[in-house]
Amino acid sequence: MAFTIVTDTSANLPSELLRRHGVGVIPFTYSYEGREHTCLDTAAFDAGEGERYYARLKDGMRVTTSQITPTRYVEFFEPMMKEGGELLFVSMSSGISNSCSSALVAAEELNAKYPDSRICVFDTLAASLGEGKAVLRAIDCRDRGMSLDDTLRVLEAERVNLYQAVLLDDLMFLHRGGRVSAPKALLGTVLGLRPILKGNTKGELVVCGKVRGRRRGLAALAEKYEKLIDRSRDQLVGIAYTDCPEDAYALRDTLAEIWRPAEFLIVRYEPVTGSYVGPGTVALFFDGLKNAREF
Repeated sequence: MAFTIVTDTSANLPSELLRRHGVGVIPFTYSYEGREHTCLDTAAFDAGEGERYYARLKDGMRVTTSQITPTRYVEFFEPMMKEGGELLFVSMSSGISNSCSSALVAAEELNAKYPDSRICVFDTLAASLGEGKAVLRAIDCRDRGMSLDDTLRVLEAERVNLYQAVLLDDLMFLHRGGRVSAPKALLGTVLGLRPILKGNTKGELVVCGKVRGRRRGLAALAEKYEKLIDRSRDQLVGIAYTDCPEDAYALRDTLAEIWRPAEFLIVRYEPVTGSYVGPGTVALFFDGLKNAREF
């Protein structure tokens, strides 16, 4: 029997795509000006709401976020568990958020309470379309009739080869979110350097380079692609951006000249993850050569 797939909004996949494939979505929440928000309608966010959101971030608006608690996960998963069957939750990286740990706590509680059902949590060690690519892979496995256990083995084998490269305008937004120290963030800003981050083997975002100017930054992403892309795979390559679609599409065109994958998926960063990386961000996600995370 086919299993149910659930993910969170950090996966950054279009809402219509998830509905079409029957994937459940639990939202991260974010707050500003005293109000809590969620983003489950990606079409509305792409249609102008997102542009205004990132413009306000650039103007100094402060956004706070919180992890998803075990209680919220239990409330979301329990109706599915009552129906029986198996459930796969594809989670944001444990190296970025404690929400994955909360999901594991909820899964343990629900597996004990409903022995005729089963929920498994998969830690993607990724965010945005890095996480989204794992969701799409799980959909493909399920739709080809693979079991939950076989699907987990596929996801685990491919996780180590996922390459995530993120070009930022500066490190200040990551500093506000507690991801980097103030001295590092301030130094990069003063020097006019644009940091490049990658996802490491622990699922953390770490600085792997600095460049002057956006053109050089985009060129650096393309160099990572040319060096590390697995050209033997018929794969989807993801590009996410905050408020700079022209850079995202220019990067796509450059990558296509190097090597054209089966598909490009270009999306605007959803607001929670986007609040950490900040305006001016472009990120690239692809299946790399063996153990690509280590490079």
